[in-house]
Amino acid sequence: MSQIAFPPPRSTDPAVFGRVAVLMGGTSSEREVSLNSGANVLEALRARGVDAFTVDGVPALAQLLAGDSCDRVFNILHGHNGGGEDGIVQGLMDAFGVPYTGSDVLGSALSMDKVRTKQVWLSLELPTPRYVRLASTATAADVHAAAAKLGLPVIVKPANEGSSVGVTRVFEDAQLDEAVALAARYDGELLMEQLIVGDELTVAILGQTALPSIRIVPKGAWYDYNAKYIAEDTQYLCPGLDGEAEAEIRRIALAAFNAAGCRGWGRVDVMRDGKTGAFFLLEVNTAPGMTSHSLVPKAARQAGIGFEDLCWHILESTLETPTA
Repeated sequence: MSQIAFPPPRSTDPAVFGRVAVLMGGTSSEREVSLNSGANVLEALRARGVDAFTVDGVPALAQLLAGDSCDRVFNILHGHNGGGEDGIVQGLMDAFGVPYTGSDVLGSALSMDKVRTKQVWLSLELPTPRYVRLASTATAADVHAAAAKLGLPVIVKPANEGSSVGVTRVFEDAQLDEAVALAARYDGELLMEQLIVGDELTVAILGQTALPSIRIVPKGAWYDYNAKYIAEDTQYLCPGLDGEAEAEIRRIALAAFNAAGCRGWGRVDVMRDGKTGAFFLLEVNTAPGMTSHSLVPKAARQAGIGFEDLCWHILESTLETPTA
């Protein structure tokens, strides 16, 4: 086990949190995952004596805040368009002066936009796959020109979705049109990026600590939605690396998290080139899943932090979060 020294809890008294709204569900494409995550968080907080209750979606939260009916929010909404990772709900909570878990408006909005996150990383010379930004109105000629510029294979995905929603791995030119049609079902721009062939890894961030990496080994060709949330045969190796490579991936992940203006907790997804061993940053998740298949709890457990302690630690960050 990779023990990581964390400071002891600031308090063992659940009353310090007051009434805690666990924000979950919503109307994004990741609603079902969020409901699952939220149920687990609610159970963990209540097991520790926290006065926690659920709130489903942003309109319900707005009513709650207007009624001055909670003291802080544990945000486990996923995605955008009614999810809680795009900065909109963070702005709402800031306006009411209610502290909340996770990143603020800037970190949330920036991280949800994969294109602009990559632009920030590149400006700081942090490694990320080469890419082409495509408008949702891109023509077939634009798409094929982008693929020719990057060179196959490529990944085609919506620029503002998570959980592998709308993502296609393209190995042949004939697959491009179908891949773009799938990604275009979702709002916003499209992202085409160089497909890195190698190990899929992720690094959870808790405060300013990068937890042990996880190497993901799906039974299928790649870590798609089914492998993430449904399949029982996906392997999670933690720590995913050792020695200098493990130290380097944690360093890069924390740098990427901070560069995107994130705070509190999150998860950074990384690819490692199978030939060169080089790391490539993919994205930051500012409200990661907390389901039985989710990765942050797995990394925390490897570091000696149980699920209830993890939820307590995340919630404690709201005790020092500045409010508007």
